[in-house]
Amino acid sequence: MRSALLPALAAFASAARHQNFAHAAEELHLTASAVSHHVRKLELALGVSLFQRHARGVALTPEGRLLADAAGSALGEVESVLDSLRQHRRDHGVRISVLPSLAANWLVPRLRRFADIHPDVRLSIDTDRTLVRFDEAGPDIGIRYGLGAWPGLTSRYLMDDSLQPLAPPELASRVREPADVATLPLLADISPEGWREWFKAAGLRYPRTGTVHTLSDSADGLNAAATGLGAVLARTRLAGAHLADGRLVRLPGPALPTKYAYYVVHTANRSPTAAAQAFINWLEREAAAMLL
Repeated sequence: MRSALLPALAAFASAARHQNFAHAAEELHLTASAVSHHVRKLELALGVSLFQRHARGVALTPEGRLLADAAGSALGEVESVLDSLRQHRRDHGVRISVLPSLAANWLVPRLRRFADIHPDVRLSIDTDRTLVRFDEAGPDIGIRYGLGAWPGLTSRYLMDDSLQPLAPPELASRVREPADVATLPLLADISPEGWREWFKAAGLRYPRTGTVHTLSDSADGLNAAATGLGAVLARTRLAGAHLADGRLVRLPGPALPTKYAYYVVHTANRSPTAAAQAFINWLEREAAAMLL
C-alpha cells in the first residue's frame, strides 16, 4: 500500500471500530469531515464502498468488514511492538541532562567504566546550560550545580568542588608566590564565584586590571588557558585531564571551596527506573572514589 494511504487507513480503522465518524474524529483529534475525507479517499483508491451511510450514522459494508478486521489486527500488532519498544526504552535507556563543561571534563571520560558494568543500558547524554523540564519528553535524571534545591525535583548530593588557579607551564614559570598571579592575564567564566573571591581568600587585593577575557563555559576557560591565553580559576573537578597531561599546572595559593555543589536530580513525582538508578549508584561511586 502506498504510504500516502496510511493516514486514511488509520482513520478508517478508528471509524470502523466506533461505527461513527464523530467518535473517530475525537479519538484522532480531527474533525468529522476530515475523517469522512480520509475514508472517501480510501474508497476511491480501492474502488469499493467501505461504509453504508444513512441518516443515523454509518455501517460497514461486507468489504469494509474484511478491511476492518485486517486493519485492526495489523494496527494492533504494530501498537504492541511500539509498546514493547517504549518499555525497552524505559527499562534499558537513560537520558541524562548535564552541563557541557561537566560532561566533557568529568562525565564522558568515565562512561566506558559504566558501559563495561552495564552493557545493556543505553545512555543518551543531553548537554545544555538551560534548566530542562523533567516531563515525559524530558530527561530521566540530571546533574546540576547549585545549592541542592530545585522546585519539583528530588536531589541527591554527588560531590563538592573548589576553585584553584591554573596556567600553562610557560606562564606558571613566572609565578613564585600567590601575589604573582595578579601579573598574569586572568581568564574568567560566568560562574557566581571568581577571581575576586580567590584573591580575598589569599589575603590579596583584587588587581585593578581585573580579568582580561571572559568565556561563558568553564570547559572553554580551561582550553583557552591551555593555549597560553592566560591563567584560569578552574573548578578542580573539571581540570583533571588538563593537569594529568601537563597542559595546565597549579599556581601557588589557596584552593577556594565553592558555595555550590553537584547534585543528581530527578522528578519528585516518580521514582527512577532500574536503569536510571543503576546510573545514579555508579555516579555516586565515581564521585566517592575521587575522595580516596
